[in-house]
Amino acid sequence: MTTHAAAASPIRRYTPFIRAVAQTAAVTAAVLALGYLMRGQGEYRTPAWALWIHLGTVIPAVPLGAFVLWAPKGTRGHKAAGRVWALLMLVTAIDSFWLRGLTGGIGPIHIFSVITLYSIPMGIWHARRGNIIAHQRAMRGVYIGLIVAGAFAMMPGRFLPDLLFG
Repeated sequence: MTTHAAAASPIRRYTPFIRAVAQTAAVTAAVLALGYLMRGQGEYRTPAWALWIHLGTVIPAVPLGAFVLWAPKGTRGHKAAGRVWALLMLVTAIDSFWLRGLTGGIGPIHIFSVITLYSIPMGIWHARRGNIIAHQRAMRGVYIGLIVAGAFAMMPGRFLPDLLFG
């Protein structure tokens, strides 16, 4: 008589996802708390180097990310472009903590940075383990976050619309 392994319970099946969400939420809360505590009494001025590093990494990341998402998967071009894109996104995320235009401290938009700092390494890990579905989800999520954060960066009163439109 052949027995089939019992299907994993819904909680057990989603445990890695729940753990990842909890870890990301904890890191995000810690970063926001740290930003709140470090906001200082004076007016914070974004260092020029941070702004130029950010623009220098985020601007090429938009079209390169689109290429990586829509190009044939598994090719040398996809892998090479993906590595460059992942590096650009990691530098962008780290650099973003010096950009504090609206709040004077670390604000809600920095949640995208925390998620990126978690999702890029996880996406690479999934790809190396052969879990391509999880890899694609992680990288698509980061790309969507890039576009959404870019939309927030275009809000009135931010530096980028002033730079682009005067």
